[in-house]
Amino acid sequence: MLRIALALLLAAPAIAEEPAHTGVAGHRSMPELSDLALAAIAAGGIWWVRRAMRARFRRSQED
Repeated sequence: MLRIALALLLAAPAIAEEPAHTGVAGHRSMPELSDLALAAIAAGGIWWVRRAMRARFRRSQED
């Protein structure tokens, strides 16, 4: 399985299409969907870690 993944990783540049980027930055009126998804995942991760740390602190206080 690792060999297949490595082969696909090495072959990816060879099968990639010609880039469509012109090198000129355009004007963005709002964030891309991927930006919003990354922000949501980051907020969820922070919430999850804080919840786990609060639970850990509560358990250590009971001892």
